[in-house]
Amino acid sequence: MNNSRRSFFRGLITIAGVAAADRASADQMTHPMPAPANPGQVPPVTGATAAGTVVPVVTPDLPRLPFEIVGGVKVFNLRAEPVKTEFLPGRPVDAWGFNGSVPGPTIEVNEGDRVRIILENRLPEMFAPHWHGLEVPSNMDGVPGISQPPIKPGESHTYEFTLHQNGTFFYHSHMPMQEMMGMIGLFVVHPAKPHAPRVDRDFGLILQGWAILPNNTVPNTLAMEFNWLTFNGKSGPATTPLVVKRGERVRIRLVNLGMDHHPIHLHGHQFHVTGTEAGRAKGPFTMAENTVIVGVAQARDIEFDAKYVGDWMLHCHLPHHMMNQMVSMVGPMMVPPKGAPMPGHEGHVMPGQDPSKVPGFPQDMWMPMDELAGRKPEILGLPEQWTGAMMGMMTLVRVVEPELFDRIERLRAEAAKRTEGSR
Repeated sequence: MNNSRRSFFRGLITIAGVAAADRASADQMTHPMPAPANPGQVPPVTGATAAGTVVPVVTPDLPRLPFEIVGGVKVFNLRAEPVKTEFLPGRPVDAWGFNGSVPGPTIEVNEGDRVRIILENRLPEMFAPHWHGLEVPSNMDGVPGISQPPIKPGESHTYEFTLHQNGTFFYHSHMPMQEMMGMIGLFVVHPAKPHAPRVDRDFGLILQGWAILPNNTVPNTLAMEFNWLTFNGKSGPATTPLVVKRGERVRIRLVNLGMDHHPIHLHGHQFHVTGTEAGRAKGPFTMAENTVIVGVAQARDIEFDAKYVGDWMLHCHLPHHMMNQMVSMVGPMMVPPKGAPMPGHEGHVMPGQDPSKVPGFPQDMWMPMDELAGRKPEILGLPEQWTGAMMGMMTLVRVVEPELFDRIERLRAEAAKRTEGSR
C-alpha cells in the first residue's frame, strides 16, 4: 500500500482523461482560456469601493443566490437537492446541496432587509433548514418537530423575517446526517453602516470534512475519520486562490460545519479576529494572530492589511488535513529507495534520503499535480510545480502588484464573457 495516495490521484486523472502537461508560463496564460469550471461564479470585484459603502463578498468556486424584490421584500428561491460535484478533477462525489451547488449558493443581504426564502425539498427524504446565528421568530427557526413540521419530499416551505443583525451567518440542514452530505451555505448580512476600517476585499470560505471510502462516490455520514478536506467544496490544488492588491485591507469569513475543529493559518501576515457567528466583535482589536481555531458550527472573520507581496498559503494546520485520501495502513510505511521511479510520475525519481535504510520512513508530501489546478486566471504567474504541497484544506492568498492584479482581472472578465456567451 506504499504510495497509495499518489497512485490513487494518478488513477483519477487517467479515469477523467486529464492529460499530463507542463505548467503554462505567465506569458501563455495571457492568451484566451477555457471558461471557469463553475458558470455560476460571482463576478469579480473590480476595485475598491467609495468610502461609506461595502464590497460584495466573493466566495470562490461558489455562486451567489439571486433574488427579486416583491413589495419591498427580497425573495429567494432555494432548492435542497442531490448534487453531483467534484472535489478535484476526476474525483466525483454524490453529495447533497442547494441549487446545484455544494456548498450551497451564498445569500448576501443588508441589515434591515426583509427577506423571504421559498425552500423546495427535492431530496428523497424530509428536510428542514436552520438559519445559524440569525435572530428570527421561533416559527422561522427551522427545527423540525419544534418550530415547524419537516418539509416532505416534493413540498415547499416559506420563511420570512427582517434582519436586524450584521455579520457572517450560514444556513444548513438541521438533520445531522444531511449536514455530513454537504448541506450548508453562507448567509452574509452587510452592516447598515460599514465597519471601520473599511475593507477593500471580502471573501467567504466554508470548511468541510468528508469520508469517501474506496470505490465510492457517496460520503459515509457515519464515519468519524475524514480523508477529504475542502474549502468551498474544493480540495487543493483545485481551490481558487484569493487575489488582492498590495496595500489593500482584506476580510476572510471562515465557517466550519463538520466533525473537526480547524486551526486555520495564514502565512506571511498577521490578522485580527473581528467577528464570530454572533456578528461583529467589539474593538479595538489589539491582539494579532496568524492562526485561528474555527470550531465546529463556528464562524470567524479575520482582517489584515496585505502588506507583503507574495503567494501566501492559507490552510488548516492539522497535518492530515493538509493531505487528501489519507487511509489507514497495515505494516511499515515504506517508499521506493532514492533513485527509483515515482509510481504514477513517469520520468521522475524519488528525491532525498534512501528510505529503505530507515524503518517506518514516512510517505512524502511532495506531489506536483499542476494539471489538477486547471487554468484559472487566479493562478497566473505561479511557478511550475507550485501544487507540490497544495492538498487538502489549502488555498493561496496572492498579494500582487496592481499590474498583475489588473491582468488577472482582465482574464476573469474575458472568461465571464465566454461563459455568458455559451449559455
